[in-house]
Amino acid sequence: PMGSERTEMRKRQMSATQENPGAAQAQHSTGNRGSNACCFCWCCCCSCSCLTVRNQDEERTRRASHELQAEGIPNGEESPAPTLEEVNAWAQSFDKLMLTPAGRNAFREFLRTEFSEENMLFWMACEELKQESNKNVIEEKARLIYEDYISILSPKEVSLDSRVREVINRNMLEPSQHTFDDAQLQIYTLMHRDSYPRFMNSAIYKDLLQSLSEKSVEA
Repeated sequence: PMGSERTEMRKRQMSATQENPGAAQAQHSTGNRGSNACCFCWCCCCSCSCLTVRNQDEERTRRASHELQAEGIPNGEESPAPTLEEVNAWAQSFDKLMLTPAGRNAFREFLRTEFSEENMLFWMACEELKQESNKNVIEEKARLIYEDYISILSPKEVSLDSRVREVINRNMLEPSQHTFDDAQLQIYTLMHRDSYPRFMNSAIYKDLLQSLSEKSVEA
């Protein structure tokens, strides 16, 4: 029985060996076609150039949209390190916190730990939209904001009531710098009432305050 098994295995090995040269030759032949061949089936090659051009156009469109989105939707703010006076002022009111880039950055870091960073990103995007004057840029940025933060399909969708969503949908027919004003106010109020009190009691705020206090004493 063992001999018959070895014989059967040897037959399989020989069969595989006989098949491989053909496959290798087919691959070699395919490789010799050069860069002009893009598929194994010769009957498809008549449309390959069209597909290549179309794919290149789609890629350029996606790249352009991504670059515009990177420029249009803020991902962070550069700011000098906050002073002890500034950090103390954040505890006085939410408005004072949001007035400074350092305050917004610290608050955004806290929101990230609560998985609600999109609220700050949306608010910042709306602020940036208000600074635009070019109609085409306004329309494109409004579209990006809608896709990123309003669409129910977006993973970064912010929480808005139905009334505000209806206002946005009407405004999107003719986008302007103020398309999202109602929504921005609602998110600002949400951050103020819901997230701001927790931020003031968070380790992020307390550690920053303690660090600046110690530096002040040393100085």
